Amino acid sequence: MNDPAPSIAVPDAACAERVGRYLDTLTKPPGSLGRLEALAVTLAGLTGEDFPVVTPPAVVVFAADHGVAEEGVSAFPQAVTAQMVANFVAGGAAINVFSRRIGARLEVVDVGVASELPAGGIVRDRVRPGTANLAREDAMSRDEALAAIAVGRRAARRAAEAGCRCLIAGEMGIANTTASSAMLSALTGAPVSELVGAGTGVAGEALLHKRAVIEAALADRAPDPDDPLAILAALGGLELAAMVGAYLEAAERRLPLLVDGFIATVAALTACRLEPALRPYLIFGHRSHEPGHRLALEALDAEPLLDLALRLGEGSGAVLAFPLLEAATAMLAEMATFADAGIDDREAP
Repeated sequence: MNDPAPSIAVPDAACAERVGRYLDTLTKPPGSLGRLEALAVTLAGLTGEDFPVVTPPAVVVFAADHGVAEEGVSAFPQAVTAQMVANFVAGGAAINVFSRRIGARLEVVDVGVASELPAGGIVRDRVRPGTANLAREDAMSRDEALAAIAVGRRAARRAAEAGCRCLIAGEMGIANTTASSAMLSALTGAPVSELVGAGTGVAGEALLHKRAVIEAALADRAPDPDDPLAILAALGGLELAAMVGAYLEAAERRLPLLVDGFIATVAALTACRLEPALRPYLIFGHRSHEPGHRLALEALDAEPLLDLALRLGEGSGAVLAFPLLEAATAMLAEMATFADAGIDDREAP
């Protein structure tokens, strides 16, 4: 990888252990809050803070088009990417609604939308106007993949400099489940038939066609399975690459990362293949309805917080899971200890 490797700190084990002991002094039976307690310990280790803070969160939605949309692999035309970006700007998408509920700083970044976009409300950091058609040629060059990774790094840097304490990366790009499925197959060796689902609504003969397009692209592109950057360039998307960069930069800054669904998890897997030290900083928000998401999660040994059968993208599922992070930190900061409450916590003889 030509991009300088991020200097990602190992989580603070001493802090995590200290917080684990402190949790057992709170007014509850030890371990009775289950995974919420484990989440609090994780956040302490990542931030190095006994009382970690995850607010305000940042939500960054990276938008880009995919040349493979020409193959008819999506239920929607490519123009919908730009139309949805306009919807983000207008505040009418699911990610807007959910982000407002959690007080998130929401940024929309054009990494490679092929169509005209609204004049305002967007960070314009375009690498190229959409990828090439991965069914016929590499989606982009290695240099373009690195440039898109740099876009994501800049976005995470802006979020950190704005005072955000947690990052959620979302995406918008018609046909990006096709690119993500191809990448996941190349990264794991899993058969396409086990990975490819409905996406935004593809079924029947159209689903079989989508699988065939991906299988042919994998055979023709044949990227080195041990070279994640080559896989990203040959089969990926500009928004996927930007998510990779956002994950790496945020972890370098010790920001916890709340990962969204299938596409976001494939980007996370790619980022971990580039820099394994990233993995502890990833907290998985939900399990997508997409069949490939299960395999992507298994590849990362990840257990998501929620399972709501979502398949929207945009970062929406991760935003819905964010209140659990808030609850974990509030538990540490606000619950009374047995001593504070005057409660006898001694075990019966």
